[in-house]
Amino acid sequence: MNDGKRTPWVVGVSGASGTPYAAAVLRGLIEAGESVDLVVSRASRLTLLDETGIAFRDAHWREDLAAWLARGADGKPDAFDVSGALDDVRYWGAGDLAAGPSSGSYPAKGMLVVPASTAAVAGVALGLSKDLLQRVASVTLKERRPLVVAVRETPLNGQTLKHMVALDEAGAVVLPASPAFYAGATHIQDLVDFVAGRVLDAAGVPHRLYRRWEGELGGASRTD
Repeated sequence: MNDGKRTPWVVGVSGASGTPYAAAVLRGLIEAGESVDLVVSRASRLTLLDETGIAFRDAHWREDLAAWLARGADGKPDAFDVSGALDDVRYWGAGDLAAGPSSGSYPAKGMLVVPASTAAVAGVALGLSKDLLQRVASVTLKERRPLVVAVRETPLNGQTLKHMVALDEAGAVVLPASPAFYAGATHIQDLVDFVAGRVLDAAGVPHRLYRRWEGELGGASRTD
């Protein structure tokens, strides 16, 4: 929880398929009592509209985000309680390069890019800063803050692999959106929550999104 000084995690949502991953990460951060600054790229709005039917708008970001977070990966209502959940969420437009997080002097814990498109990976790796998402990621690296990049693309070509290596060498955690099955997933949301949980693990944020491996073979078949 915050001690009076707001130090948020910046969540950047790029145009790759995988908006349910972003929603799960946002829910996890909020449930952990973390402050959140949100950047939704222009390209990601098209993906969000395609995957959820939600037309995300700057002027109505709060109600659009509430509708997004209240929706499970299968399109059905999620159990997440939206009421009051957005009190410590701040939204910045993708074209606002004068936004707070664009400066290293802005207090932030780090940044989570989820999902990360190959275009976003390339832009951050090359330091292009062509929009606020890329600029904040570059700032996060130069300030030596945690940067987790959840890449969502397959297959990967050689150029993207080189960009991912460059991010790793710069200090980022490159985390492919690759769900596992040992946690006993029975629904699509379980697979989404596993990836979101691994993102939060990399950021050091506590959560209960998935069942952890405990060295027991066959543990995935348990029903508890």
